[in-house]
Amino acid sequence: MKNLNYFVSTLVGAFFSFFGVLAIPLLLLVPCNIIDYFTGMAASKIEGKKIESKISFQGIVKKVTMYVLIFVGFGIDCMISYVTSTLHIDMMFPLLFSAIVASWLVINELISITENCEKIGHDIPLLAPILRFIKSKIESTVEIEENENHE
Repeated sequence: MKNLNYFVSTLVGAFFSFFGVLAIPLLLLVPCNIIDYFTGMAASKIEGKKIESKISFQGIVKKVTMYVLIFVGFGIDCMISYVTSTLHIDMMFPLLFSAIVASWLVINELISITENCEKIGHDIPLLAPILRFIKSKIESTVEIEENENHE
């Protein structure tokens, strides 16, 4: 039993050491993905929709692409870190983009879970609006106009 505790402690320590500030959003995203998937299936069943393998597969692909997006953010962070270290600039927050992407995805999943629970029949008068407000604040903070002229 003691060896199992050491092994688990080592794994947890290595995970947090490797991912740093990104560890918490990643640890939240995994159960959120699972809960959202199953509450979505339950909501579909209650609404009388047929659960098809094609739709289910699309949902799984969507969940997997969330981790691809976090990897893209991580790639951006790595490139910024490389450039700033080459220029001898200290980065105070080395995983900025991947942490923002992961946090946004967690909030998105939480919104989806609350929507699924509402479809199942649970009224959530406080939680859903707060999550939507947080999501809109994040989106408005990072909003960049695509058609800006850079002259």
